[in-house]
Amino acid sequence: MISRYARKAAYLLTFCFLSAGPLSAQYFRQSNYWKTQRREISVGLGLSNFLGELGGRDQIGSPFVWDLELSQTRPALHIDYRYYLARKMAMRARLTYGILAGNDNLTSEDFRQNRNLSFKSDVIEFTFAYEFHLYREELGHVYDLRGVQGTKSSRAGFYFFAGIGGFYFDPKAQFQNTWVRLKPLGTEGQGLPNGPEEYDNYALCVPLGVGLRKAFSKLISAGVELQYTKTFTDYVDDVSTTYYDREALLAARGEVAAYLSDPSIRTGRLYANGLDPTAPGQQRGDPNDLDSYLFLKFQVHYKLVKLKSGSKQYRTRIRRQKIVF
Repeated sequence: MISRYARKAAYLLTFCFLSAGPLSAQYFRQSNYWKTQRREISVGLGLSNFLGELGGRDQIGSPFVWDLELSQTRPALHIDYRYYLARKMAMRARLTYGILAGNDNLTSEDFRQNRNLSFKSDVIEFTFAYEFHLYREELGHVYDLRGVQGTKSSRAGFYFFAGIGGFYFDPKAQFQNTWVRLKPLGTEGQGLPNGPEEYDNYALCVPLGVGLRKAFSKLISAGVELQYTKTFTDYVDDVSTTYYDREALLAARGEVAAYLSDPSIRTGRLYANGLDPTAPGQQRGDPNDLDSYLFLKFQVHYKLVKLKSGSKQYRTRIRRQKIVF
């Protein structure tokens, strides 16, 4: 009688052990294993595009994506460091270099085309951002047990991010086949009587965006990310307020400053009613629409694995389990 009960108890314990195995492995993946790979470095290479007063579609300028001018797309690259606060939440620090450009010649909107301004600027951006990973890329099967075939885990990840940072810019324009820095010229009369204050080459920004990731090994993932950056300056393109008196600018800053402040084409249809749209005090830009820009980048992510832990039990499970992430 005792032997029969013992056999039943042994069968029951074996069943419980086999049933609990996958659950504990799954729990281990979900709650512990990500901590060994919570640090990550990434590099990205892609494209940048400016959203502001200059260039854009055949309409009045707008800082959002529907004013995008694809022909002014320029290169961009970045490097960042990411630290996972939780399995689906991370903080990252990123350094980005890009080039922004705009040209009124690319639009047929009357006032913008007649204004005939253009620029390019190097941009160096440093930001901190919070990421929420709606899905995280993983390899292998859900339960991660040797020899057990089960439901495959997702190989694709999807995330949102938002942050804050600062960037450096320095707008330039071409004059007689030479790129000239625009800020020292004060093209809107900055620093002159009745002119606006000089602007700073440094400004705050807010990066927002989404990204996709795909795992190729335990350590390496790749993906694509779209970032929209809202700035707190309207001078990335050196255009913001109104035209300054060209003769006064010529006397104070010289011929180059006077010309680049107003290189307008002076098309007849805009002057038919006797109005000069580039006269002193007329609108040159819109200070209420702050500049923005876009980054679209392809990225490679490398996880910095850390297997050390203060828990002896945790280290033992790391060694014994076949965990695939």
